[in-house]
Amino acid sequence: MNGTLTFIFIEIITLLIGLGVGYFFGQRMGYLRHQRESERQARELEQQAGNILQQAETQAKEVLLKAKDEAIKIRDEAETEAARRLAELSKEDQRLARRREELDRKIEQNDQRRIQLDKRQSNLDKRENEINKLLEKRTAELERIAGLSREEARALLIAEVEKTARNDMARTIRQIEEEARAEGERRARNIIATAIQRIASEHVAETTVSVVPLPSDEMKGRIIGRNGRNIRTFEQIAGVDVIVDDTPEAVTISSFDPIRREVAKRALARLIMDGRIHPAHIEKLVYDAQREVEAIIKEAGEQAAFEAGVPGLHPEILRLVGRLKFRTSYGQNQHAHAIETALIAGAIAAELGADVAIAKAGGLLHDIGKALDHEVEGTHAAIGAEYARRYGVHPKVVNAIASHHHEVEQQTVEAIIVEVADAISGARPGARRESLDQYIKRVRSLEEIAKSFQGVQDCYALQAGREVRIIVNPERMDDLAAIQLSKDIARKIEETMTYPGQIRVTVIRETRATELAK
Repeated sequence: MNGTLTFIFIEIITLLIGLGVGYFFGQRMGYLRHQRESERQARELEQQAGNILQQAETQAKEVLLKAKDEAIKIRDEAETEAARRLAELSKEDQRLARRREELDRKIEQNDQRRIQLDKRQSNLDKRENEINKLLEKRTAELERIAGLSREEARALLIAEVEKTARNDMARTIRQIEEEARAEGERRARNIIATAIQRIASEHVAETTVSVVPLPSDEMKGRIIGRNGRNIRTFEQIAGVDVIVDDTPEAVTISSFDPIRREVAKRALARLIMDGRIHPAHIEKLVYDAQREVEAIIKEAGEQAAFEAGVPGLHPEILRLVGRLKFRTSYGQNQHAHAIETALIAGAIAAELGADVAIAKAGGLLHDIGKALDHEVEGTHAAIGAEYARRYGVHPKVVNAIASHHHEVEQQTVEAIIVEVADAISGARPGARRESLDQYIKRVRSLEEIAKSFQGVQDCYALQAGREVRIIVNPERMDDLAAIQLSKDIARKIEETMTYPGQIRVTVIRETRATELAK
């Protein structure tokens, strides 16, 4: 039993020793296999590195060869370019040498000519001295024969030449002015005739009516009301004066504001038609009339801009143009006058090659200040220009508005065209009416302006104030002074008077020679 166990124990130990020796030899063999694999990979890497080095050397040789070829090519091109430049410089040197030779030759020729000119100048100086001596001898001889000194003869000659020159100058000035006036009138007539032919305007037919007809005189009492209650209410609300007098079947509305007058006229007419006249109804109808008139004003402004061909205006500017529908001047409706002026200005601008849009806008807006001149202090031209500038109107149009009565300087040709169109629209037959008092005052002012100048004997206003004829003293004024006098009088009339159209200034200088036969 013990021997069996010993044997088993020995076999177990032998087995364990065998296992340990096997494990050791296994590890050793694995290590040897791993070492052989690493050596193989190292050899492959060395072989790859050798291949890469060989390829790099090959590529380097190729790049070096290409660089050498490129350097040789560049050197050849540089040598060719240097040779070409050298040839060009050689040609330029030859050309400059030829030019230098030509300049030297010309300098020599100029020196020769200068020498010749000096000789000629010397000869001329000698001849001039001889001529001066001869002239002095002849002058002395003439003084001896005429009995006048040189200064006296010069003064006499200058006086005679001055007299002749003044006469010639006056005749030339008169001739030039007549020719310029004839040519200007001819061209102006053509342009104005063309412009007027394109405008179909009516004569003055409407003014601001302030008389309201009544169906009967009994209506006057109802308008006045008990203790004047109705008429006082109407006047306070409408801002007008209602005049109820002995005029049969009519009452008169008075107000400095044409808009208020129109509102009052419409409201009173509706009250008369309605028959219900009491304060509450009066207030309602006046308010309705105000809205109606405002709508008419807006429509009239838009219509004027459309008819005149002036788009893009500010609504407030259009409102001012519409207010002109109820404004008159010398009996001429200013709304129609503005449209007519715009059309005439546009036609004239087209004929002259000016800016048609600016001329039309200036013609349409030139009198918008009249819609406010009873509310704002100042002339209608200045008021209209300020409002136009405030609402973004073109500066050229603003200048045309401000300068159409020469209150400021006219800066463009369109401003002059607007002035001309305004004069044409106001001066055409039937355009305006003038009261007798204003007519007499204008004629008297013409004669007073003419008499204020020195040398005027008499003056007469003719052709309803369209011409002033002036008779001057011929002994105190010559022809040139008469021409200047006509210009001065015309300028003073333009600066101090307001009138439609043109006024002709005629200065008459008459010389009479009288002798008695004995």
